[in-house]
Amino acid sequence: GSAKKRVALVGKAVTFDSGGLSLKPADYMTWMKVDMAGAASVLGAFCVLRELAPAVEVHGIFAAVENMPSGNAYRPGDILTAMNKKTVEVLNTDAEGRLTLMDALVYAQKQKPDTIIDLATLTGACMVALGEEITGVMANDAKLANDVLVAAKAAGEKMWELPLEKSYKKLVKSTVADLQNIGGKYGGALTAGLFLQEFVNPQVPWAHLDIAGPAFAERDLNAYTKRGATGHAVRTLLQYLVRF
Repeated sequence: GSAKKRVALVGKAVTFDSGGLSLKPADYMTWMKVDMAGAASVLGAFCVLRELAPAVEVHGIFAAVENMPSGNAYRPGDILTAMNKKTVEVLNTDAEGRLTLMDALVYAQKQKPDTIIDLATLTGACMVALGEEITGVMANDAKLANDVLVAAKAAGEKMWELPLEKSYKKLVKSTVADLQNIGGKYGGALTAGLFLQEFVNPQVPWAHLDIAGPAFAERDLNAYTKRGATGHAVRTLLQYLVRF
């Protein structure tokens, strides 16, 4: 009864990502068990939320799947219908994370949140732009974007805002469906964010954190970030939530 706000945390939860029928090269597949790091960060925050007892009602949501080739696997050329009835043309089955997140975001809004934050190891393009240690933040609300960046700074986690460039929306439009699940050669982190934005009510403040780079360290980075899964963004989420 004392909650001031309701926040939905949505995590990408692909427990292993082979790429599906659009199969990844073997070298790119080694660490794909970490493709659930967004959901792991949400769960990590929940592990201490009870102790911190922030004045906010928090919902943790993720759609857990594997992305594997099989006789029943989805295929390039398939048309999928999302929970909000928008249709999506599949051009590459290795752009699966956004397909799980689209329904998770729609479901999250059914909980009537004041704010939504999603976290996902979503694009290699974000790593090309920002490297291995910095998360890309995209948001439909300037205050929320700033609040996340302030929380990240307080938490000692590196994040940088990227634009949801309206003129790039055409890159995720399909000729045979409402949307397509990849946006072309350039700006892949941005087009992934713009794709997700199609599933969020503009009236609901929403931030998308592409944690593809810092979610996993291929080598020791510093005294407290060792090789392996890093738990990136847990501290930022907690800093954000305790400020209500």
